[in-house]
Amino acid sequence: MIITWKDVIHFSVSGNPVPDKRVEKTENEWAALLTPEQFRITRKKGTEAPHSGALCSAHDAGKYECICCSTPLFDSTIKFESGTGWPSFTQPITQNAIKYFKDSSFGMVRVEVLCNTCDAHLGHVFPDGPEPSGLRYCINSESMNITKSE
Repeated sequence: MIITWKDVIHFSVSGNPVPDKRVEKTENEWAALLTPEQFRITRKKGTEAPHSGALCSAHDAGKYECICCSTPLFDSTIKFESGTGWPSFTQPITQNAIKYFKDSSFGMVRVEVLCNTCDAHLGHVFPDGPEPSGLRYCINSESMNITKSE
């Protein structure tokens, strides 16, 4: 099933899909597992500077996983060059991999995306991506790791 902008809005307003599992840790436990920059982005809802992330220009085949809990989030086959300076994807790997929240910070309304397993901040999703979904998941490199396939 392809997730559309209508689905994203529905999830952000009416409730998110149930994750396969949950991973919960204290702030100190997360801080001990992550680099300071990974912690700032994933646990404090930070953003990396555009064009600075190691995965922005990565084109290896594989699965992009949450840096905090290793949940698969995106597949390399749905990654595309958006020109925005962050890794961009058209769909999550499964419908319940991502959690959606309305974000009204910085004087604008956006939809924040988080790992549905551990609530790590990943980035935002926008309705200006390529067909067939029309979505652009704009994700911080620091919030993911790629497991390359051979």
